[in-house]
Amino acid sequence: MIDKALLLLKSELTAFLISKGDNAASVIVDNIGLSETSNGTGLIDSIIISLVNIEEESTLKNQSPLKRFGMSNAIYENAPVYLNLYVLLTCNYFGDGYILALRRLSLVIQFLQAKNSFSSASTVGGSTDPNGIQDLRFTMELYTLTFEQINHLWGSLGGRQVPFAMYKLRLVAISEHAIVREVPLIEEIETNISTLSGPH
Repeated sequence: MIDKALLLLKSELTAFLISKGDNAASVIVDNIGLSETSNGTGLIDSIIISLVNIEEESTLKNQSPLKRFGMSNAIYENAPVYLNLYVLLTCNYFGDGYILALRRLSLVIQFLQAKNSFSSASTVGGSTDPNGIQDLRFTMELYTLTFEQINHLWGSLGGRQVPFAMYKLRLVAISEHAIVREVPLIEEIETNISTLSGPH
């Protein structure tokens, strides 16, 4: 589901850039940390979407595992894990391309200001994935880092800082839908309370 969320974001961002007349912009889902390595040649002159952290949404942890199934029984499934993804969008252009990097970063921010809620059902071209992507929904919000956090981030990525924006992609639900157990539904309750007679 994480891969589907980032690919959906890539698809929507690419369509937005084309609508703005920027047909040459390349949007890639990849690890920006590889940019200055021998494996990073394909990341040059591109907008790169990278996952840099995952966080569980603690407010949705305590959901009931019981789910009704049919008319005669119920199933227990572990509740889905709801994740927040910290996504780094970088404009990896150097030298004469720096101004272009700033322009494209502005377009990225403009895109996510205009549209911060995503659903695979309403994606450009509609959903064609048979593996449940039609259930994918998430929101994006700009996440501001301090200068110290920026220093640690780019230090851990092993490269020089390039124009970027960090976004928090909220609530990607992940569930295996594995049945823990199946039980019959309670249809009636019998009581065995006897009435005591005599003086009180």
